[in-house]
Amino acid sequence: MIRVKFLGKHKRVRNMLVALAMFICTNICLGAFDIKFDIKGESVFQNSKKTIDQLKKSAEQGNAKAQYDLGEIYCEGKGVKQDYKEAFNWFKKSAEQGYTEAQCGLGVMYVNGYGVKQDYKEAFNLFKKAAEQGVAEAQYNLGVMYDKGKGAKQDYKEAFNWYKKSAKQGFAPAQYNLGVMYAKGEGVKQDYKKAINWFKKAAEQGFAEAQYNLGVMYRDGKGVKQDYKEAINWLKKSAEQGVAPAQYNLGVMYRDGKGVKQDYKEAFNWFKKSAEQGFAPAQCNLGTMYLNGQGVKQNYKEAFNLFKKAAEQRLALAQNNLGTIYLNGLGIKQDYKEAFNLFKKAAEQGLALAQCNLGAMYANGYGVKQDYKEALNLFKKSAEQGNAKAQYNLGVMYHEGKGVKQDYK
Repeated sequence: MIRVKFLGKHKRVRNMLVALAMFICTNICLGAFDIKFDIKGESVFQNSKKTIDQLKKSAEQGNAKAQYDLGEIYCEGKGVKQDYKEAFNWFKKSAEQGYTEAQCGLGVMYVNGYGVKQDYKEAFNLFKKAAEQGVAEAQYNLGVMYDKGKGAKQDYKEAFNWYKKSAKQGFAPAQYNLGVMYAKGEGVKQDYKKAINWFKKAAEQGFAEAQYNLGVMYRDGKGVKQDYKEAINWLKKSAEQGVAPAQYNLGVMYRDGKGVKQDYKEAFNWFKKSAEQGFAPAQCNLGTMYLNGQGVKQNYKEAFNLFKKAAEQRLALAQNNLGTIYLNGLGIKQDYKEAFNLFKKAAEQGLALAQCNLGAMYANGYGVKQDYKEALNLFKKSAEQGNAKAQYNLGVMYHEGKGVKQDYK
């Protein structure tokens, strides 16, 4: 950061270039993950031509279950070449006979446009038919349609009701989504304790996203007494299943020594796993570890590459950190204009650290024409968010009368 430093009570003030300290917010907000429409089959097949031929013969004779099973085989490519059109045709034959699993499966085909033109309304109708007959997967999918406003007007209360019906049957994705609705207060009064209850039911079935949210709630003490060790337990279960935000948050816990002995190498490893999945906060934190040589040998070029990847995803802190790399010429050629542009992008997203740095660029005329008024404005914005360095710089501006009338008070 470029800051203005007092040399003594009555002495002149001069501008001084110093390296920027980099921080990352350790919190990831709770929220529903993208909801998947799953076709759940009950049958187990030996993938042999003989078995498939026998099943096809039965299906052609009008056996609804065989038609459904054959549709599942073609849909998933079990022992045959995957063929969505053939799968659609067999699901349709079975569904027309009232076979509920096929109605649900056919709905999934319409949702995704597999073997047929995408049609949310048709999918909605099929899910509803199966859901009203008590099929848990269909109840869940119908809840998703209401939740997302697909094929019907968005209705959180209706989504909540269908998730609850499915969740009571023990369907883990529905239990998870029900927990999300309680946590966010969508379709129901916000209730963290009930959210915890449903996340736990899904998590105990191994549902990775529920394990992640449960870990976050234990970490933050939402709906439950704060417990870092329990948070570590659930975050680790989720992280081991490959959930990138869980891997990231587990890395934060190891880095900060919360619920576990501080371990930069372990933090580095989890950040790396998450970053490799393209998770921007993890890329940013991994870059910081390379920058500072924490858990890994210091490497400015690697830090630059990681900050760049995260910055390209519009992560404000990464944009700020990349700007700092350009500002100080760490592993690359020093470039004030590029630093200015990156600070500006981050500042426009409201990042206090970047607002302070952008203000310093204006104050010193680095990468932009010197402009004390603009610097003052940015320091104010940053200072109002509690940034101590911006508050200090703002005081200096008033002391020196830069961009504002001199005011020692």
